[in-house]
Amino acid sequence: MVTKTKTLQLVFLNGANKKVNLSLPDAAANLAGTEVKNAMETIANAKAFAQEGVDLYKTPQSASYVERTVTSLFDNTQGQSM
Repeated sequence: MVTKTKTLQLVFLNGANKKVNLSLPDAAANLAGTEVKNAMETIANAKAFAQEGVDLYKTPQSASYVERTVTSLFDNTQGQSM
């Protein structure tokens, strides 16, 4: 069985100038770069997310779709044998 997933990964610099990722597994699959950048700027300008006094999503850096394909060779998690 093959399972495919597509996740939108947003990369920001936090208030300490370190990279942080925000992954959105249920994002629309056909967003334009300008839409995503504008959304990231809205997130950054909201200053709603902080950890230990440091803004988590201060400066938008990049955005990409990450596609993952998993090919299961066997699955015995339901108590079935091969």
